[in-house]
This record gives sequence, C-alpha cells and structure tokens, in this order.
Amino acid sequence: MKGYARAVSVQLAKDLRLEWRSKDALNAMLFLALLVVVLFSLAFDPTRAESREIAGGILCVAILFAATGALNQAWARELQGGVLDAQRMSPAPPSAFLLGKTFATFLFVSAVEVLLAPLFAVFYNLQVKGSSALLLLVLPLGTWALVGNGVFFAALSLRTRSRELLLPLLLFPIFIPALLAMTSAATAIFTGDGDPLLWIQLLTGYDIVFTTAAILLFGLVLHSEP
Repeated sequence: MKGYARAVSVQLAKDLRLEWRSKDALNAMLFLALLVVVLFSLAFDPTRAESREIAGGILCVAILFAATGALNQAWARELQGGVLDAQRMSPAPPSAFLLGKTFATFLFVSAVEVLLAPLFAVFYNLQVKGSSALLLLVLPLGTWALVGNGVFFAALSLRTRSRELLLPLLLFPIFIPALLAMTSAATAIFTGDGDPLLWIQLLTGYDIVFTTAAILLFGLVLHSEP
C-alpha cells in the first residue's frame, strides 16, 4: 500500500512541478473559461433573476471547455523522453499513474474555478438563494467526474493522429449524466428552488462507478501496443 501511494505521489509531484514551471495548462484553461463567461454574458445580458436560472449551466460549460484543452495535453509530456515507455516497464501498478495524473489535473481545474468564481459573480451580478456551502460539494464532484474520465480517455487516444478531436468525441457523451447532475444541482443552489442533494448523490455514484472502471481498465490502455 505504501508503494502504491508513493507511485501516486511521485506522478502527482512530477505533474505539479512541470505545470508550476510552465503554467501552460493553467493559463489556457483560465483564458478559455473567461472567454466563455464573457461571451455568454454579452450574448444574453441577463437580469439578476435570469442569471440565477442560467448561471449553473454556463459555469459547467465554461469548466468543461476549459478543461478539455488541458486534458488533451495530459499525457503528451509522457511521450517526451520515453517517459510513457518507462511507465509501462515500471513495477508500479498502472492505476497509480492514472490517479496521480488525475489528482494533478483536478487541482489545476479547481485552481481555475477558484480564480473564476469572483469574476463569474461580478459578470452575472449573482446572488445565491440556496446554500452556497453545497457548491463546495457540487463543483469538486463534477470536476472529478470530468477529469477522471478525461485523463483516462486522453490516454486511450494518445497515440492516435487526431487525439484533439477524438477526446471530446469519447468524453462528452460519457460526461452527459454528470453534466446534467452538476448543472441541475448548481441551478437549484443558485435559485433556491428544488433539492440539490439528489443530484449530489447522483454525482457521487457516478464518480465511484467511473473511477473504479478507469482504475480497473487502465492497465490495458497503458500496456496496449502503439
């Protein structure tokens, strides 16, 4: 168990260190998220009441499109210097590399969400009617659903010629139930109408099922022939 945790932490530390030096993924995600938020704000010019109705959907779509760009590059660095081949020959469990990279990507996307939150509230003149503390459950659960599947499918499409196109084609249909739950829960919290707990439970179940499937199947993906 200690060896497994060490392998996860090594992968996590490596990805965090590389991103800290370049900040490529963070800058790209923040720019895309801001672009989506600003464009929707200009397109709809919503009132305060309307903002609460549409804010959940816009926030989730902004996170989705912002994260997709980073997910496309999640494994690209592993191809440089034969890192991916070294991981294939490593005695560490393949799922340890998957979890380490998923945790790193989760932290990157969460950092963008933290930076985006005050700007989002200003652009949409947003006042939360429900329990804003529940957003601290909805956003991490929805983000994990996105990056957990995204990192897995990014590895699956890594050696294809059109991985930038293939990843959204694989990820978006699988992510639709989580996107629906995330959007519905956020809208219920913003408007104060409805019970977001049911959607939170759905997100939790989704994360458990798909994370378990990714862990079990990642060995086949990592050791597949190019």
